[in-house]
Amino acid sequence: MWKILRSLLFLFNAETAHYLSMNLLSMAMNIPIVSGLLIKSFSTKQGLSELIIDGIRYKNPLGLAAGFDKDGRWLSILSRIGFGFIEVGTVTPLAQPGNPRPRLFRLKNDEGIINRMGFNNSGVDALVTRLKKFKNRNGIIIGGNIGKNKNTPQEKSTEDYLICFESLFDYVDFFVVNVSSPNTPNLRALQEREPLSNLLHQLQKANQVKAKPKPIYLKIAPDLSSLVLQDIIEVVIESGIQGIVANNTTISRPNSLIDKELAKEQGGLSGSPLTLQSQNILNQLTNKKKFTIINVGGIMNSEEALYRLSHGADLIQIYSGFIYRGPWFVKEIINRIIQIPK
Repeated sequence: MWKILRSLLFLFNAETAHYLSMNLLSMAMNIPIVSGLLIKSFSTKQGLSELIIDGIRYKNPLGLAAGFDKDGRWLSILSRIGFGFIEVGTVTPLAQPGNPRPRLFRLKNDEGIINRMGFNNSGVDALVTRLKKFKNRNGIIIGGNIGKNKNTPQEKSTEDYLICFESLFDYVDFFVVNVSSPNTPNLRALQEREPLSNLLHQLQKANQVKAKPKPIYLKIAPDLSSLVLQDIIEVVIESGIQGIVANNTTISRPNSLIDKELAKEQGGLSGSPLTLQSQNILNQLTNKKKFTIINVGGIMNSEEALYRLSHGADLIQIYSGFIYRGPWFVKEIINRIIQIPK
């Protein structure tokens, strides 16, 4: 059924199809009989034990990566599909339109996606308003992915992250610090040791004065050299944050890509072409493991999800796989995880 729906949705440009598909699903979920049938179709087998990561209880280890629901528009719908957690954002202090359209491209033959969205979002206050209204969570955990506004001077970047952190603190369960998107000018420079150390220490300082501090994770790029990755690992450990989200989209373009003309578009590449890179980063992190690892990138089937969990990932996330495989992909992964011998 999803293949038929996908072929229809793929007639539209990628960004239009994104909003169209979620709005149609929202409408369907508001029709009593249809809603019941859909929820039943998303149901997974019984037998998966809850897990506790950094003090948070997850009903399962599968999450939806940031970028899909930047503004928390569809949380009530997404929470019924079967995810253990959903990451909203990237959100910035002020609303911003992002980069000019078109800015989202499907590499259909490669099952890849290129985006240069540019942190388009309605601003942190609008996200807080939606999170306040999101009462019936269905056991879902919410992460807040925070960033900086495009026009904020580099030397004041930390202020933007702190504004988002303070604004969201009461409404999310954990934070992800995004310094790795390739679509905001100079953002990746914040991955350098000195600015990164300052940013993470300032966030952790703000976190530690809270009555109940919340986990903070750093989202990194997949394009890092081994030396830079080692620096980042050391900064993460020194700062006392809980771990790393590996990884964001890549600016590289594998020679194996079939859709070579589309591959010339600027932006971050995700989906199947990112699988090996993401595995490589995971393996490097696992070898140094002293923190939580949330792994994302190129998980396009249930076997790949299982591979990541069995090779050091504490939690996993999907994005492109959700688009190419549809909402029932969540059920497929969870049912596969349940089969793992205990």
